[in-house]
Amino acid sequence: MRKLISFAALALTPGMALADAHAAATPVEYGPRPAYLVDKLPDGALKDKLASCMGQDASKSDFSIGHRGAPLMFPEHTVQSNVAAARMGAGILECDVTFTADHELVCRHAQNDLHTTTNILVSDLAEKCTTGFTAAAGDTPASAECRTSDITLEEFRTLTPKMDSADNTATTAEDYQGGVATFRTQLYSDKADLMTHAESIDLFKSLGAKFTPELKSASVEMPHDGFSQEDYAQKLVDEYVAAGIPASDVWPQSFNLDDVLYWVENTPEFGKQAVYLVQWEDGFDEQNPETWAEDFADLKAKGVNYLAPSLNMLLTNKDGAIAGSDYAMAAKEAGLTLIAWTLERSGPLASGGGWYFQSVNDIVKDDSDYLVALDVLAQDVGVAGVFSDWPATVTYYANCMGL
Repeated sequence: MRKLISFAALALTPGMALADAHAAATPVEYGPRPAYLVDKLPDGALKDKLASCMGQDASKSDFSIGHRGAPLMFPEHTVQSNVAAARMGAGILECDVTFTADHELVCRHAQNDLHTTTNILVSDLAEKCTTGFTAAAGDTPASAECRTSDITLEEFRTLTPKMDSADNTATTAEDYQGGVATFRTQLYSDKADLMTHAESIDLFKSLGAKFTPELKSASVEMPHDGFSQEDYAQKLVDEYVAAGIPASDVWPQSFNLDDVLYWVENTPEFGKQAVYLVQWEDGFDEQNPETWAEDFADLKAKGVNYLAPSLNMLLTNKDGAIAGSDYAMAAKEAGLTLIAWTLERSGPLASGGGWYFQSVNDIVKDDSDYLVALDVLAQDVGVAGVFSDWPATVTYYANCMGL
């Protein structure tokens, strides 16, 4: 049976109360994590400042961006994940946008992630996957690939979302549903709701939040059944226009520079806030310009105003302390507005912080360094916003610092 999301109905559901589009702003609360991180900070000016705000009234901040909602504890890109992010004060929320077989836009981090983010492999739709489940055998891990483009929107609506995970040792599709990272939880995974892109617009508007959709790379060859890359980029914008959302409230994103330039040239009101996403690649050194792929001045000349590098590109180790990188400073000097991604996604920092902290992983010591990194990004680098898997931390910091 087709699974429809009724936001009016959700407003009556315990634990998921939503304000309608004309209601007061969503109440904001920080929860225990920001205070927990402040308590772990070493004594000093940053701890004193952040501790002084413990009694402040919580409020929304556009500096705080919900990365796929709040997926540290909620299934990403679901209604519940984004409601949680809004309640943590994220002023901007993200829908990663991809398309179904009938070219309808839906919120998923990748076109080919349904096998890790939904129950498709244990549903009647498993036979439609690009590559079905293959059990682990010897040194060969279990595998599968299921794409939104494998199914129609109506079929997509029947799926049940879950925490993004896979058990690569699984010998059955049922066991493959496991593998959730130990620093995440499944306490809030029950009966979560998937969203189309258009539904995300309605939801975010009802929550009083702004919008940063990311146009994801297609896993299928483009054009796809006559649906071109330009059609794809235009349809994303068209759904905001149809919903009556002002372009000033939307920051469309893409790792594909051609998408960003398409918006700049063809939808200039949206293009002026289009965000070019870039990430650390092999051979990159945040302190060595010869390793940088981006020509900042050329991007600015082409009309690109926003650059969003991964966290590791913006931070460096200077004399044993986390500091803004030369890459960050050069981009800023070229007139680009910077946005950072993604805080609190790597798991506990006591083990070095993983991919997101690789430029400083020799000096991070514990999770209090999330706040140290955040302070460097805000005060030294001067970023306009920070994505986080747990937005309350960024919201607390932003409100305490008056950002």
